[in-house]
Amino acid sequence: MKRLILIGNPNVGKSAVFWRLTGIHAATSNYPGTTVSFKSGLARIGDEFFEVVDTPGAYSIDATNEAEKVAVELVETGDLFVNVIDATNLERNLLLTMQMLERGLPMVVALNMYDDARHKGIRIDVDQLSRFLRVPVIPTVGISGVGIANLAQAICELRKQVDQGVEFPRIHSHTPEERWGDIGLLTARVQSLEHRHHTFLEWLQDISLQPRTGLLFAAILLYVAFRVIRFVGEGLIGVVFDPFFHGPFLSLANHLSRVLRDDPLLHHLLIGRLVNGEIDFVQSMGMLTTGLYVPVGMVLPYVVAFYFVLAILEDVGYLPRLGVLLDGLMHRVGLHGFGVIPVLLGLGCNVPGIMATRSLETRAQRFIACTLISVGVPCVSLQAMILKVVGDFGLRYVVGVYVFLGVVVLLLGQVLKRLVRGALPELILEIPPYRLPSLKLAGLKLYHRTRGFVTEAVPLVLGGVLLVNILDYFRFFEGAAVLAAPLVTRLWGLPQEAILPIMLGFLRKDIAAGMLIPLHMSLPQLMTACVLLSLSFPCIATFTVLFTELGWRDALKSIGTMVVTAVVFGTVARFLFALGVG
Repeated sequence: MKRLILIGNPNVGKSAVFWRLTGIHAATSNYPGTTVSFKSGLARIGDEFFEVVDTPGAYSIDATNEAEKVAVELVETGDLFVNVIDATNLERNLLLTMQMLERGLPMVVALNMYDDARHKGIRIDVDQLSRFLRVPVIPTVGISGVGIANLAQAICELRKQVDQGVEFPRIHSHTPEERWGDIGLLTARVQSLEHRHHTFLEWLQDISLQPRTGLLFAAILLYVAFRVIRFVGEGLIGVVFDPFFHGPFLSLANHLSRVLRDDPLLHHLLIGRLVNGEIDFVQSMGMLTTGLYVPVGMVLPYVVAFYFVLAILEDVGYLPRLGVLLDGLMHRVGLHGFGVIPVLLGLGCNVPGIMATRSLETRAQRFIACTLISVGVPCVSLQAMILKVVGDFGLRYVVGVYVFLGVVVLLLGQVLKRLVRGALPELILEIPPYRLPSLKLAGLKLYHRTRGFVTEAVPLVLGGVLLVNILDYFRFFEGAAVLAAPLVTRLWGLPQEAILPIMLGFLRKDIAAGMLIPLHMSLPQLMTACVLLSLSFPCIATFTVLFTELGWRDALKSIGTMVVTAVVFGTVARFLFALGVG
């Protein structure tokens, strides 16, 4: 089976071409010895199967960062190549193309985003470009699938030539100046520009990047996104998940409860304790009750809604603009604007958010970003429970929790910026044009991300509930509660019963937040508890990824920072919320 390498600059639509070729048969892996990830998948093109590899974005074969080094090393393992280039930035993209051709590699050029080039009045003579490069050049629109069939046919033809031992033309190497000179002459020959009026999308691009209008645009867009996520999540719960869990699943659980009533330990582990003689999916804490209901019935609907909205914002092209817009703000916490991408991913789940910090250039940036995400960015699971616990009192109180966490992130970021040594490079980010999203591609992203949440979260929740039940059965928490009581009751002003949920936050914060409901605490206490759950130890999955991404030494430093932050700002939250709400 031949290995097909996709290579190109960042933000040229390479991943869209990859998904068009491989569909859902793909996996993401770390390159050995690095923290840089790449995607690989199986594609049937014609009658042949190919292993398709989507390399990290690279501007040049003369690697200047870890991602480009990985891309170059992956090129060495390939049999065939597709160079994906952005038709709207032909001159810049051709540098990598020329370098690939200098190696005499069997290659097809995918002239991607061809529709955007035409909308901008850019006309490219594809035949002439192909004759000059001496390789097939296929116009494509990866996001919609236009031209992908022609690209697949060109790949099949290339495969036949490789099998026949055909020698591919090699462009003679040049000095950088001569190479750029040739690129300039070629671009002038094959590309022409014509005047045209701005479209509505182009006008929207302008206002979303200007500081004054852009911040207002971002606020409105994120507010709408938040409302959509809540509307869709609550709709799924009310129409799909609650009828299932409180209908047929509850009948099955009740039957199992009656079968196990003569085995107290097994009943305690699988069903949990009965509340007023009945199963309570939030409070019972059994593996098959709370262990399934919380991640699937309460959290998964919001996860689906969040990842769908995120996929739409990605495909539209808004996220890079948000990064540029917030670059100045992010500098205050030791990051640059692109650091907003891991933060947004962290709002879905802290695990992919922390893994996304690999795109940041320095160790110092990665440490700061990982710590801030773990401390002040509640995952969608915790957000769902914050909405449930605090949202019933009014949306403004939910906003109060988020504003407080945002202030903590800004203050902590400024402290870390001064304490953590390391350079802060400037933001160099390619901004793609706005384009209409593809529901099919958004659905593929939603499928992969949701599947990742289910395969990761549900086993952890089940294991966490099992561990808690075993500890509870042997009265472990009674002893721990006595030791933690002074901190929780005197410093944070919470009832002693809140100790168990806060301790359980290490396993799953959504379950911990859900266990606050039956304690009948006041609104200031509930807000304080939600803040503490976000500021304190990350969940066990995030905890594991922290050690993987940062190493033991930096991970321990990060966790120590979280403990101090939780103690200090948990106390501040107690008095601030009591004053503001009371």
